[in-house]
Amino acid sequence: MICVALPGLAISTHSGQLTGHGLDGFYRAGRRVLSRCRVRVAGREPLPVQARMMSADCARFVGTLSVSPQAGPDPDVVVERTRHADGSERIVLHSTGLRPLRVPVEISLGTDLADLGAIACGNTGPELAATVHDSGLRWTSSVGCAAVTADPPPTDALASAGLLRWELALTPGGSATIELRVRQDGAGPVRAVGRAATSPLAPARATGDDPRVEALLRTSIEDLQALLLRDPAHPADMHLAAGVPWRCGMAPAEALAAARVALPLGTRLAVGTLRTLARSQHRTQGRKFGMIPGPIRDAGTHLPPSCTGTEATLLFPTLLAEARRWGMSDADTEELLPVAERCLSWLRTTTGDGTYLRDPHPDGPVRCETQAHAHRAALLGADLLDACGRPGGAELRAWAGALRSAFREDFWIDDVGGGRPAAARTPDGRLVPHLGAAAAHLLDTGLLGGGEQAPGLLDRVRTEQLARLLGGPAMDSGWGLRGLGAKEPGHNPFGHRTGAVRVHETALAVAGLAAADYEKEASALLRGVLAAAESFDHRLPEMYAGEQRTDGSAPLPHPAACRPAATAAAAGVLLLMTLAGIRPDVPGGTVTLRPMRSAPVGEIVLTGLRVAGAPFAVRVSRLGLAMVEEAADGLQLRV
Repeated sequence: MICVALPGLAISTHSGQLTGHGLDGFYRAGRRVLSRCRVRVAGREPLPVQARMMSADCARFVGTLSVSPQAGPDPDVVVERTRHADGSERIVLHSTGLRPLRVPVEISLGTDLADLGAIACGNTGPELAATVHDSGLRWTSSVGCAAVTADPPPTDALASAGLLRWELALTPGGSATIELRVRQDGAGPVRAVGRAATSPLAPARATGDDPRVEALLRTSIEDLQALLLRDPAHPADMHLAAGVPWRCGMAPAEALAAARVALPLGTRLAVGTLRTLARSQHRTQGRKFGMIPGPIRDAGTHLPPSCTGTEATLLFPTLLAEARRWGMSDADTEELLPVAERCLSWLRTTTGDGTYLRDPHPDGPVRCETQAHAHRAALLGADLLDACGRPGGAELRAWAGALRSAFREDFWIDDVGGGRPAAARTPDGRLVPHLGAAAAHLLDTGLLGGGEQAPGLLDRVRTEQLARLLGGPAMDSGWGLRGLGAKEPGHNPFGHRTGAVRVHETALAVAGLAAADYEKEASALLRGVLAAAESFDHRLPEMYAGEQRTDGSAPLPHPAACRPAATAAAAGVLLLMTLAGIRPDVPGGTVTLRPMRSAPVGEIVLTGLRVAGAPFAVRVSRLGLAMVEEAADGLQLRV
């Protein structure tokens, strides 16, 4: 169970006891400041009876004990622990007995001050020696110091054992409370960005016939808020960490992708993300000029690792163009436009006289999804340049047209089943035929003016065939879209890119299929993710096993998945927004609604969204008809 309010983090098992083993502990900025926190009452550990996440940053654990000899099988003490990501814990002992009780309470504490990366690799050192400090204990090492203070102060403290002791008196039906606070020396209290009054995310709500939509949107927004970080040098600029616990920093491509699908919650997250990444753009003349740097990403067994810097560079102008449609200010657009121009210049310089955008490393393949990113960036970038009176739009459209024509000839594999898009072309021209979730990016064509979707790389006939493939049993696990089809060589239901359900790609597929009027396939994938979300208490992980759904089954968690993760939390937002089909064009003064006519979850009402910086609300009826209930003055509705 993970409580998140970055840079604070608390990881616990369902018992509530922090044992010092595995990932257990309180963390601050990637360092474990407390690894052991075990509570004993009358010499025994409470029997765990319940563990619940109360919010993204808070968990509650309940245990019981029988303390008095007269209690019999019924517990007479209930221990309730409320743990927060900011390093605080409240321990309350409730008496349910009929007689006064006097109970000894011991809390054993310890830490190794280990780095999260070292813990993940199993390279932690021994626990540090403690000293008595103030009303608690303190630990010191070469990497820093940590301390725990208690209120009320303990009656006894044993540094050698890392032990705090109390003698508590409980009246019948009465309670006693101990509050612990974990601090890293030299660091102030953890102040989560998402909890501040300046959070960039609107507190949107969903209600309707299906109660799961309310829980999914609420939890998704809470998780996005918990993952917010500030640029230390420019604290007004906020962006999302990739995920917890493994990637608590920014991953450029994923931060941009999450900010893009979170645009219905306002444009401020997009502005902060774009500004932060603009400062990392390569400005030195050379082949990387204009590129947004990013790490490599595993691509499965059939392709070499991909460069997420390429994806981030192409997502930058896409996000800027779409954020402008949602209501980003002219001042912010003008500030970030030169960065987007350099991204687009990198695209055209890198492709040169050729048609395709290859991987940047030597002998790299031409990936299907990279061409989809590049095509979308060119069309939306051209639209943006034209709107801002900048040159280059015509050239980008011409190149996108050439790419579209070549792709339809070079990337389609005909077979008896109707064909499929190739995953990639190797340098020698060989097609990589494996069908995976990356093909969903072909449906994510981007938003132009007037509520129109940009054209895609596939024609109508091949888009229909792709819809059939994505909606078929080889790709749709019943819980979402598999990373690699079940019939493909090398399929592994737990494989990062070779069979596990990727929530972000599934949401993109749902949105793309719905936009292309393939609602049967979109609805099936949507219902699958909603069912999976229910199993995960509506906190979607970035991936889970692509095992086939059967009656009475539940999705299997992936042991290496981040949960929460930025793209998965944002995917929850995208799935629900797809039901209403909101397509704003604030510069054009319009908002277009293209709801799913099949209304797969019945009636749904979305309130507290942001379009043009103002509240926006929409209702979709059980007949699939949409009606705006609140909007900024001056916006014209188009249907």
